[in-house]
Amino acid sequence: MQEIYLDHAATTPVHPEVLKAMLPYYQDVHGNPSSMHRYGQRTRHAVDEARIIIARSLNAEPGEIIFTSGGTEADNMALVGIMEANQAKGKHLITSQIEHHAVLHTCERLESLGYEVTYLPVDETGRVAVEDVEQAIRPETVLISIMFGNNEVGTLQHVGKIGKLAQEKGVYFHTDAVQAFGIEEVDVKRLHIDLLSVSAHKINGPKGIGALYVRRGIKIAPHLYGGNQEKKRRAGTENVPGIAGFARAAELAMETRKERRDHYKMLRSTMLDVWNKQGVDYVINGHPELYMPHVLNVSFPGMKTDAMLMHLDLAGIAAASGSACTSGSLEISHVLRAMNLPEQRLESAIRFSFGYGNTEEQAREAAERIGHILMRSNDKR
Repeated sequence: MQEIYLDHAATTPVHPEVLKAMLPYYQDVHGNPSSMHRYGQRTRHAVDEARIIIARSLNAEPGEIIFTSGGTEADNMALVGIMEANQAKGKHLITSQIEHHAVLHTCERLESLGYEVTYLPVDETGRVAVEDVEQAIRPETVLISIMFGNNEVGTLQHVGKIGKLAQEKGVYFHTDAVQAFGIEEVDVKRLHIDLLSVSAHKINGPKGIGALYVRRGIKIAPHLYGGNQEKKRRAGTENVPGIAGFARAAELAMETRKERRDHYKMLRSTMLDVWNKQGVDYVINGHPELYMPHVLNVSFPGMKTDAMLMHLDLAGIAAASGSACTSGSLEISHVLRAMNLPEQRLESAIRFSFGYGNTEEQAREAAERIGHILMRSNDKR
């Protein structure tokens, strides 16, 4: 039985070209980027080149990129760094109820330190209303943090409109683009974005490396102290192999973005077509039009999520109930709960996510296996 990996929103396989780009920095080019000798300067050159590539992919400037250990650190650094550095203006932050836990738990930490957070609701498709954002802004509001595209249901937010609103109101705007980067066009200038988080392992890069874009001129407090790395904004010896791999992954993602988007749409349509022909009872969760094509969240009424995941694993299919950070929990997704979906849909939701290596044949085979699982389950009832 062929195993089929449909959990690319959790993490992705490392692309062979990415591994090739990383190997020299594990073997021959091993100097510390902060060292003055030629060994150090070789690795410094690799870091500088990678910073240029990541910046270019966001339409940013190289000096606006801070390398981090991943999306979680980037989110933490954005929220805590901005709020700490701008306490003179106020201690109020706006976010949404469907953010990744890297944002939500950071907000909870900030609340424990005396900051105030407004958690905006979403509609049944998972979108935040721009009007709600505007109404939540106060004179003491420092930052708005709304994700680019949701990692569980794929719904895209009004990023450009929220960014423009924030700019007009004199409030900083951060977006977690970890799931959208490499799939959607992300232009920090056009979308009026002040801070943005990205991660390599979502785009066929290595785990343990990410970046935070911080618009030039924005004051942000560091959260790690030590050396002068990253212009004193993030101390610690740089993860040179990871940075080199991240840059190559970003290059590949930008070069193939349109082709992959079309491919993921086809995979999505293939699975839905199979279920329609089989007469499978399903409901798609998320926005019907404004979604990231690699994420497909579906409820199968009558089949509990935990039971379905067990059946899928036995059938050789890797999928998820939601964010990988909470997949060990049997609790219903906070994202679906915030969307106020009927209980039957909440209890039967599965996320399938496509990526590098997935084929039309795999999508069809996976959908057929899922259909058979559901038919067997219905026969037993």
